[in-house]
Amino acid sequence: MSITALIAPQLPLLRRYARALSGSQASGDSHVVAMLEQLVADPDGFDQSLEPRLGVYKLFSAVWNANPMNYLRVDDFDRPAADRRLDAITPLPRQAFLLTAMEGFSPFDASRILDVGPEAFAALLSEAARQIGAQVASRVLIIEDEPLIAMDLEALVEGLGHSVVGNARTHDEAVTMARRERPGLILADIRLADGSSGLEAVNDILTTFEVPVIFITAYPESLLTGERPEPTFLIAKPFREEMVKAVISQALFFDNAASLRLKDSV
Repeated sequence: MSITALIAPQLPLLRRYARALSGSQASGDSHVVAMLEQLVADPDGFDQSLEPRLGVYKLFSAVWNANPMNYLRVDDFDRPAADRRLDAITPLPRQAFLLTAMEGFSPFDASRILDVGPEAFAALLSEAARQIGAQVASRVLIIEDEPLIAMDLEALVEGLGHSVVGNARTHDEAVTMARRERPGLILADIRLADGSSGLEAVNDILTTFEVPVIFITAYPESLLTGERPEPTFLIAKPFREEMVKAVISQALFFDNAASLRLKDSV
């Protein structure tokens, strides 16, 4: 099988990871493009002895970590709070946390992606947990029409130290609640009880104020089409608690990530 055939199926999830890592659709996608360009220049850089997804993430990590800008710390107290919070999470611990909690790699596979030993990787995860625990809490709006899922999300969010301002089941409830409560984060399902789209509700909310949004859907591939704009933060159903925790932390670091209105592609 050609390298192209091995890599192509991995790109949608890799783009999700790159965007969560950088906090930006443009930056995340540009790093994926840089990886592909390096692959064209040096096909031997892709380790075909590894499972394809593992090999792709390892190559991407090498490209990401070779960029000195990704390690640059700017001491500028006039920058947005989210940028300063991101600076508090050092690059390698952030990658270790995302690879395991959001991307679902085992610690052993994630250590191979980052090219570090098991003990060093365990230390990175421990440091990530310490730094993430130091971040500020937020107020969260849940847009979800399934009561059990909404209850699970509420318990998870509150367990992380955040408060839930409400749970909306329809488009109108979501918009009204968001404009009244002005949450610091939104968790949004795609298909709501009144037959409307969560994307439509979020687009209406974003005309009033900017807020980071995490979309939750059983069909993530319907949103990762390569057409712009796309969501930066995305969780597939059925979700794992670890993934939700990881994505919430990342979304709160990058509180301007949802500032672009999203195209309803569902």
